[in-house]
Amino acid sequence: MEKSIHRRIVIGDVHGHYNALMTLLEAIAPSTEDEVYFLGDLIDRGPQSFQVVDFVQASPFYCLLGNHEQLLLDSFANHQNQQTIMQVWLYSGGHSTIASYRQEGISILSEHIEWMRTLPTYLDLGDVWLVHAGVHPEMPIEEQSIDQFCWIRDEFHSMTKPYFPDKLIITGHTITFTLPNVPPGKIASGQGWLGIDTGAYHRKSGWLTALDLTNSLVYQVNVFEETLRTLTLENAITRVEPELVLPRN
Repeated sequence: MEKSIHRRIVIGDVHGHYNALMTLLEAIAPSTEDEVYFLGDLIDRGPQSFQVVDFVQASPFYCLLGNHEQLLLDSFANHQNQQTIMQVWLYSGGHSTIASYRQEGISILSEHIEWMRTLPTYLDLGDVWLVHAGVHPEMPIEEQSIDQFCWIRDEFHSMTKPYFPDKLIITGHTITFTLPNVPPGKIASGQGWLGIDTGAYHRKSGWLTALDLTNSLVYQVNVFEETLRTLTLENAITRVEPELVLPRN
């Protein structure tokens, strides 16, 4: 009998698209030995944030903190900028999250908030380093915080050499087609990093992506067309030239 090899599977930003996530997981069919990792941004923009959070919280899977979870946490924190941050969160897709919790019972939101407070900002898997947004190339890792791990974009994507000599960084956060010359649905590849947020909520793309690191396979579900596809990692990648990455507002 052949010995089974457990898989490591990384899932990009779900953004409230529960039905697509269920289709994706059905195609992947993770076993109890497989390790499944979510890169954060389970919530906002899509219609079923409650269902996504409720599922992931109850699952044996791992999950990182994303900037959208952080916005929610800051919106319900007790500080002087709370109202301003809440307006930013609502503008960034929080309205759909509130609507989904109102449908299912707003009382459970506090339980989910406490769970979100426990989420790590990164996971070191040895040869792979998972983080929602990226790292600042000029800062030691111990000096970086949520500001970098959950929010950084251009400084990270324009790195001219890998941050880690022996680890591949995998991120969500930045929709890949917003990077230079990357078509919708493609995974972005840079200097020592892969970006797998393919813009599930965005009409230009609609693809929700999972990466099977063990077998170098990419699973994708399109939330608008309700289609599923499986690609080799080699065929799913578009290379990003760091000198073409321009600062954003």
